Amino acid sequence: MDSWLNSANAWITYGLTILVLMGAVECGALLARRHLERSQDDDADRFLSNLSAPSLGLLALMIGFTFAMSLSRFEARTAAVVDEANAINSAALLGRMLAEPYSTAVAPLFKEYAELRVAYRGAALGSEKNANRLRRSVQLQEQLWQQATAAAKSNPDAVATELFVQALDAMIGAHASRLTADRNNVPAVVFLMLEGLAALSLGFSGYGVARARMRHRIAMLIMAFMIGSVITLILDLDRPQSGLVTVSQQPLLDLMERMP
Repeated sequence: MDSWLNSANAWITYGLTILVLMGAVECGALLARRHLERSQDDDADRFLSNLSAPSLGLLALMIGFTFAMSLSRFEARTAAVVDEANAINSAALLGRMLAEPYSTAVAPLFKEYAELRVAYRGAALGSEKNANRLRRSVQLQEQLWQQATAAAKSNPDAVATELFVQALDAMIGAHASRLTADRNNVPAVVFLMLEGLAALSLGFSGYGVARARMRHRIAMLIMAFMIGSVITLILDLDRPQSGLVTVSQQPLLDLMERMP
């Protein structure tokens, strides 16, 4: 369920969310009109009408908590990109200090590695293209580690080699941290619960408005549109690169421009 929600088209998700919430308003109003035809004063009708206020309050609370969860994960992913760019830059600079032929051998590997670590817009985390880039990144890590091992064996007392090994280890760790941050999504059940609560709250609101014979149908539909937009934004923040709001890759792009 989580993978399907994260890979779904953002515009389709947005449209479906708006339609569901607007449909909930209309269903609530239709139910109220039918009840009014049978009874002009019903305690059950008043009870259902009064449920709109507490349900909207609970919805606001849920939206606040879910937004905070998605935003914290978005900020963590942004920080992970910066950390990985810094780690690659440090390892690449120390790679230039290695003795020949190792310094020449590692330079193109770092260049390719930095290019692979750029997450392009539209590339879902679970896509085959992204999986291939991830496998190639791990292969480059292994090749760089082999070069570091060979350099250490050829000159065990070289300070530059020791520093390069430490920087390479930090780069591999930054890769793992970023991958973990990208995969750390808000559970899909939270979004489904949020959507269901929003539909129920707007249904109660539509019921109350129709029962009071108030002509605020357009206002209720605008409210459904606003709530649906917020829910979609929260979901979009939880998608690393496949949504409308994506994590900036500028630190890695700047790094690629600086590399020889």
